[in-house]
Amino acid sequence: MRWTQTVLNTLRDAPAEAEIASHRLLLRTGLVRKLASGLYSFLPLGLRALRKVEKIVREEMDRAGGLEILMPALQPPDLWEKSGRIQAAADVLFHVKDHQDRRWILGPTHEEVVTALVAGEVQSYRQLPRTLYQIQTKYRDEIRPRFGLMRAREFIMKDAYSFDAEDGAARVSYEAMVRAYRKIFARVGLDALQVEADTGVMGGASSHEFCVLAEIGEGEVVTEEDGAYAAAIEKAEGKPAERQGVAGELEKMATPGVKTITDLAGEKFGIAARDQVKTLVYTDGKEVVLILVRGDDEVQEAKLPALLGAGWRTAGSAEIVKVLGAQPGSLGAVASTLQGKSVTVVADMGLKGQRGMTTGANEDGFHFKGVDVERDLRVDRWVDVRKVREGDLSVSGKKLKVSRGIEVGHAFLLGTKYSEALGAKFLDPQGKQQPVVMGCYGIGVTRTLQAVIEVHQDKEGIRWPAAVSPYTVMLVTLDLADPAVKEATDRLVDSLEKAGIDYLWDDRDERPGVKFKDADLLGFPWRITVGSKAVAKGGVEIKCRRTGMMEMIPPMEVGAWVQDKLAAEGESFLRAKCP
Repeated sequence: MRWTQTVLNTLRDAPAEAEIASHRLLLRTGLVRKLASGLYSFLPLGLRALRKVEKIVREEMDRAGGLEILMPALQPPDLWEKSGRIQAAADVLFHVKDHQDRRWILGPTHEEVVTALVAGEVQSYRQLPRTLYQIQTKYRDEIRPRFGLMRAREFIMKDAYSFDAEDGAARVSYEAMVRAYRKIFARVGLDALQVEADTGVMGGASSHEFCVLAEIGEGEVVTEEDGAYAAAIEKAEGKPAERQGVAGELEKMATPGVKTITDLAGEKFGIAARDQVKTLVYTDGKEVVLILVRGDDEVQEAKLPALLGAGWRTAGSAEIVKVLGAQPGSLGAVASTLQGKSVTVVADMGLKGQRGMTTGANEDGFHFKGVDVERDLRVDRWVDVRKVREGDLSVSGKKLKVSRGIEVGHAFLLGTKYSEALGAKFLDPQGKQQPVVMGCYGIGVTRTLQAVIEVHQDKEGIRWPAAVSPYTVMLVTLDLADPAVKEATDRLVDSLEKAGIDYLWDDRDERPGVKFKDADLLGFPWRITVGSKAVAKGGVEIKCRRTGMMEMIPPMEVGAWVQDKLAAEGESFLRAKCP
């Protein structure tokens, strides 16, 4: 492909809206153009890279036994009502109406649709297991679209769904998809970390995210220092740093004006946050639960649905006073202050065995000090509910690190949540109807493409892994009016085409410096320069974008040379060795 025959305009500077490097490069290289907030058009180079990502996804999904289908993006809302998700996912759903005023949903995902499909197609255990997948545009009403393709209103996703006859077989299907994901991300050039994750509104028994560690990531990932344990911050468990508490007698003290943990830690009282018990109050409108954590800890809100169930919220001041008799800031769970009060007390495991603590007395302006948690507090349940912090210890006693990460994939073991709600059942060998056991698996294809750029770039531009680069080679011709250069270019092009190497030929009438700068910005794996000086020596100059190393090769040998490099790479950037 000649530059002058395609649509490609590079930008010296990116628009001010581009907040991160990969977003700036998407725009500067002319891969995409913004239509509106969260909406982007793919130009020829961007689409070529996107199609290469999709090709890798398809190959690995097919290899893992997936069957490709295509489902409608427009979905009837009654399916979402049957699954119970229409309220839980209300914040991201796009609703549209037809000319008869009927309401429809633009699909953000397809669990409901695929389950309804399988309900009509699968009747017997002999038809199981099956895994169906599609690559399709999705729609989510993001409140704040940002970072280009990272968080967009319209995006391309690969979503897959496994259907099995029982839990053990479902786990086998789940592991097959997880292995496929590892291969996909390795092939596109991403070192994606598999981490335990919260199931969220998707539901199910367990899930794993695939995250690429990057400072611009919107999620947090917790890992052991040796990498043996990894979990999303919402799911991570850890023990807080040890504190030395001194046993003492329970003593009530006046704390006028104290409203917060910080107030009590101030100069007047000097009680460090780590020596306090923080009491938070939740309600579902009928019942009240106290959640206790150490004063320097935070409650991990994502852990509460599994702990309490749906429909719980932070209680208001009036609700708290009605039940506990005191305002926030003076709350606690000392057993003697809870007599006759209808509350459930849940304490974080980090408080177990703690002594010499301070907590509210359920009386405005008063606290208890000398608290022995297990002796003095009423605790109905001990759970892990705190948010893990850098430097905490894992369950196995190793230090934990908190990093930011880009989520590029997610796998869920759903169980029978959707199949029971939408009637996806089969006859088992005994002729009894059973709900199919499901898993679902998503890869953000457009997000993965941008993650590749975020990871593989430098101050000059993108450094594409060969497997997903829009073109493998940037061909730059200088002195094209020189007959020897023209002849060498013709031989070079013939060599590339016979070898099946895709290339973009920069045939513009521009200065060499402009062409070289654009070649570095676009970042294809190899730049091949044909100029009078090199041709006079019987060769052309090949530069590896990733290493900067250069080599002189005869024009007719270039195709085979590039072929050898690609074969050595084996389509996995993680194993690539540029010359």
